[in-house]
Amino acid sequence: MGSPRMTLQTQLVLRALLEDPAKQRYGLELCELAGLPSGTIYPILARLEQVGWVDSTWEDPAVHKEAGRPRRRFYQITKDGAEGARDALARVYRARKQPLPGWVARPVSDGGAS
Repeated sequence: MGSPRMTLQTQLVLRALLEDPAKQRYGLELCELAGLPSGTIYPILARLEQVGWVDSTWEDPAVHKEAGRPRRRFYQITKDGAEGARDALARVYRARKQPLPGWVARPVSDGGAS
């Protein structure tokens, strides 16, 4: 099992899944929670599934037929995935809280003559 690239979009999907790790969520529900379009969500979910952080299952056909809608695929973060996601998100958070190098934090001059 590896670790996915921690893009901002991947972080948003992981945070949505970690809101309730025991709950199965379908793709469009994750789109709403993460604030991302489906064209972004589904490739991320596929990568998370490839590394073993997410499991997916298809909805029972009788349920979607009775509801009169397309069949849903449900995603749930795995135990290892939840641990890996928490660690990865914590590393990203710590990395962002570090002070900027001195050459980045220089004050901007106002362009006036001294």
